Amino acid sequence: MCGGFTCSKRALVALNILYIIVAFVLIGVAIYGQQCAVVTNLPIIGGILACGIFLFMISILGLIGAVKHHQVVLFFYMVILFMLFLVQFSVACACLAVNQEQQQNLAKKGWDGVSQSMREVVETTFSCCGFEKSNGSVTTPAKDCAQTNLPPCKEKLQNIIDHAFKLCGGIGLFFSFTEVIAAVVACRYRNQFDPSASFLFPRGRIY
Repeated sequence: MCGGFTCSKRALVALNILYIIVAFVLIGVAIYGQQCAVVTNLPIIGGILACGIFLFMISILGLIGAVKHHQVVLFFYMVILFMLFLVQFSVACACLAVNQEQQQNLAKKGWDGVSQSMREVVETTFSCCGFEKSNGSVTTPAKDCAQTNLPPCKEKLQNIIDHAFKLCGGIGLFFSFTEVIAAVVACRYRNQFDPSASFLFPRGRIY
């Protein structure tokens, strides 16, 4: 019967297997975002990476609780999963709320904080020259940006950072709501009676 003990158990196991996959997706997306924004410091994307790692560990805990119907494990699983939802939801919203001006500030601070060799790597990777054409102090000595048709790196970095933020925020926000569903299923499953236990402890008898 759907909604019974067996159904809830299978649903919880399936959700936790899904969360293991989601955890790897979040970790991969966060690493991709950090690699794209090679000269910027993006602690919000680091938060997505931390959520992915934490979600993986919680999923293992949920699988153990679901298979063994362990009351204590399921209780801590529900509490921790709800706390993770709050963190992941907040980080995802922060990623989506970053505007272009803040992205430009991040890119500028990141550019000013890296070594000259790293700037050359960025210019080669993204086919750009200097951070801003109007500021000659941020160009590399290997290139004369005034003599090239390459665009400034500011434009390339802004587009990439914007894509990284939107990707991390969108995926994190979508999967954060499923964690509430898992917490509800775990709560229902925890309070249900295990039919297999009736062979050892029949109902109606007092021990």
